[in-house]
Formats: sequence, C-alpha cells, structure tokens
Amino acid sequence: MEALKNLSPEKVINVVRAAKNQYLEKKPTLEIYKKGEADFVTQVDVCIQEFVRAGLESLCPEIQFMGEEKDNHTIDFSKPFWIMDPVDGTTNLIHDFKCSCISLALCVHGKIVFGVICHLYLNELFYAIRGKGAWLNGKRLSVSRTTELSQGLICTGTSPYYKKELGASVFEDLKNVYFNCEDIRRTGSAALDMAWVAAGRADACFERRLCPWDFAAGIILIEEAGGSVSDFLGAPLEFYKKCDVIGGNGIINEHIRTRLLTKK
Repeated sequence: MEALKNLSPEKVINVVRAAKNQYLEKKPTLEIYKKGEADFVTQVDVCIQEFVRAGLESLCPEIQFMGEEKDNHTIDFSKPFWIMDPVDGTTNLIHDFKCSCISLALCVHGKIVFGVICHLYLNELFYAIRGKGAWLNGKRLSVSRTTELSQGLICTGTSPYYKKELGASVFEDLKNVYFNCEDIRRTGSAALDMAWVAAGRADACFERRLCPWDFAAGIILIEEAGGSVSDFLGAPLEFYKKCDVIGGNGIINEHIRTRLLTKK
C-alpha cells in the first residue's frame, strides 16, 4: 500500500498524545458500563477510541481500524489494520489506581510494524518501529540481561474475565512461577507489563487469554528491545483471536514456559 510509505510515526504519536489530553478532560464525567464479569467500559474508553480512530483516518484512510470498543467482524486480516485498546487497565481507571495506558499498533501482512503505548498518568510514551528499535521518551530501550529465573522480576495478570473457567489454573501457574523467581508483580495492564519488559524493568510477563489489543503494541516493543514474545507453547501470536502470552528477554521466557500449565 503506497500510503503506508508516507505514514509518519511522529504524526501517529501526536494523535495518541492528544488522546491522553482527552482523558484528562473527560475523566471527571466518567460513566461506567459493565460488559461482563470484571469487564467494564467507561465513557473515557469510548471517547479516546473515537478520537484516535478519527485522527488515524485523517492520516491514512485506507488502513482498517480494530478497536476494543467496536465490532471488528469486518476486518480483512490480509490488509493493513490498526489494533487499539483505548484504555488498557479500565478497572484501574475506575478505582483511580493510576496504572492505565493507551495501546496502539499497526499490523501489516500478519506482522506488527509499529506500536505505541502511552501511560495515562505518567509522562511516559513507549514506541517501536520495525527494524528501528524501541524507545521511551527518546531513549532507546533494551530488555534485561537476567539469565536466572531465581533473579527475575516477573509481571503477570490473573485473567479476571475468566475467573470461573481459568481461576484455578491461573493461580497454579502463578504459584509455580512465584516459588522459582525473585518476585511477582500484578499491575492490571498487560500492555504496560510488556512495555516495562521492553524497558528492562521486569524480566518477563505472562497472562492467559489476552485479546490482540492487549498485546499487539507490546510485541514490537519487546522484540525491538531485543526480547521475544510467544504463546505458552512457544508459537507466534495471532491477531484474530485471544492468546496466552509470554514475553521477556528470551532466556527467562523458557524458564517460565516449563512451569506453566500448557495443556489447555
């Protein structure tokens, strides 16, 4: 697609930054709707998604748009499409637990070529371009060099939308990793977990049944920072379905995978 050659990452990043300001304006009038068990959407999610969708369409109208808060059944996965989570960490947002972000990625021919994650509460904007590295506020990122799981700080999620179905196995995984690593962190935002792995703040992260908008931007951040991302069996992630996700510096990934209940 010729238009992709003229698509400026800087302009896309500016759209995301402007969307963050939308959050600051809309939060005082927060409206909350329940979609499912432990699954919420707020007016902030809706406003940010529509703002970014419109901004991206003005930059390159040919690119399709996949968003958490829309019906995505018409997406043609053989053609370029954006993948967006307007607020990853909505439950955190509702409780004013200041750990939420905007996550946006561009998928072309089944591969993420650009990703940006913007922390809504901190002045931190992570982005990566395929073949050009991963960056945080202009500083190049690199995954950690930790080689022993016993020295690793690991981020995880508890798959709260699937408590009844997955709760027991999720906490069995957690126990198996916890007793073999240095410690566990649970932020409530898979996208930020992956960004922090790319920044070397955590050595790896894992969570069951994430949606593409949860992990798409994190994939390119981690890979461009020198790490790797896969499902629990070591296979590449796909962008048309939910996946079990593990991302890290590569070495720690394998130590964790051997301790997960992969026969699901």
